[in-house]
Amino acid sequence: METRRLGPVVGLGTWNTFGADVALGREVVGAAYDAGTRLIDTSPMYRGAEQALGGALDRIRDDVIVATKIWAGSVEEGREQLARQLDWYSGRVEVEQVHNLLLWREHLDWLRAEQEAGRIAKLGVTHWQPSAFDALADALRTKRFQVLQVPYNPWERECERELLPLAAELGVAVIAMRPLGGSGQDRRRRVQLDGEQKRELGVASWAEALLEWALADDRIDAVIPATSKPARVHENARAGEGPRLTAAQRGFVERLAETA
Repeated sequence: METRRLGPVVGLGTWNTFGADVALGREVVGAAYDAGTRLIDTSPMYRGAEQALGGALDRIRDDVIVATKIWAGSVEEGREQLARQLDWYSGRVEVEQVHNLLLWREHLDWLRAEQEAGRIAKLGVTHWQPSAFDALADALRTKRFQVLQVPYNPWERECERELLPLAAELGVAVIAMRPLGGSGQDRRRRVQLDGEQKRELGVASWAEALLEWALADDRIDAVIPATSKPARVHENARAGEGPRLTAAQRGFVERLAETA
């Protein structure tokens, strides 16, 4: 699988996937690992997925890039979240993100101290709403964050206006959340490619086409499709093998997306 600044380009999201089910988490994470995935994104918001992920990592922890988050309404709560994460993830977090910018200024100093102490490798910020993108840009301009996570798919392209150019200028790595269109958007996943369309795009599925669409922008370092189905992670991982879509192929995906 192709690698960029955060490792192999196809990661794994854990929103609405295995929740607190360690057994299912071990099955999904194991399949993703076997498929070449190394970056796994989670959060305290994700209904037990953080802790289940810790249990699922077992012997592969040293090879996995954990991208989790601080989602806390106070510094004290944030510190408590990190303490639990360090316990679950063998004393370190590769990417610690401030989830949805919640109190990011208040959390920044203590997170920086943890980074300097070596317990956090990279700091990041996330948000899913375009109305918050100006605030994300403000956070990036502090030059204290090394990772940005935003929605990116053919239906959600607002980050192209300012955030992707700014991230490129500052050397910030970008994680594309919701690369398949977002939870609750089933119609976006129902596009059925016929044989000719698959050949035109060089893909085996619509999901692969969407992931390829995002990765065709070299400012995107990783996509994190979420799934609870072990078989699906192997299908998703195909998107990391390349070759990348051409501009014409990317435009074709966008036209197909208009039908969803």
